[in-house]
Amino acid sequence: HRKLLQVLDSLVTGEFRTLYKYTESNNMKLIYTLSIMVIFGAFGYSFWSNKNQSNQDNNLKVGNNMALAEVVLPSMFSPNAKVGKLAYKIKCANCHGINAEGQDGIAPPLVHKIYEPSHHGDESFQRAVSMGVQSHHWRFGNMPSIEDLTRGDVKMIIAYIRELQRANGIN
Repeated sequence: HRKLLQVLDSLVTGEFRTLYKYTESNNMKLIYTLSIMVIFGAFGYSFWSNKNQSNQDNNLKVGNNMALAEVVLPSMFSPNAKVGKLAYKIKCANCHGINAEGQDGIAPPLVHKIYEPSHHGDESFQRAVSMGVQSHHWRFGNMPSIEDLTRGDVKMIIAYIRELQRANGIN
């Protein structure tokens, strides 16, 4: 233990070659040891960070890729929502489900009280698309930013989501 501390201290002070009799095999041993330490450290951190992730206001079982919400479709959509539905299917449905019902193990439902306009306003959706979102309500992990969507495109997608929400009693 003391030898390891001396080696690490010598690395910091630049005296490695004099303290640790430098040979090619010793160099390889050190590189191998440090590599193993980094791998185990990263592995341990990944377990630690996943266990500490917030799990607020949901009791979902993650992992079976099933829909997370039953979504009632409105009898008709506005012209903006029709355009938004097309863009949603191209850019959002792979993760959030074909009608924003979410997918277990992948992404949350957008037809959910958490996303009602008074809690997540339209600008929240705009920012999520342009900047991504750090996981805070669900345990699906972070959402990356979505490329090739303008603010106007997102406005149409929001119209589609809001109409789905209203049809399901979320105002």
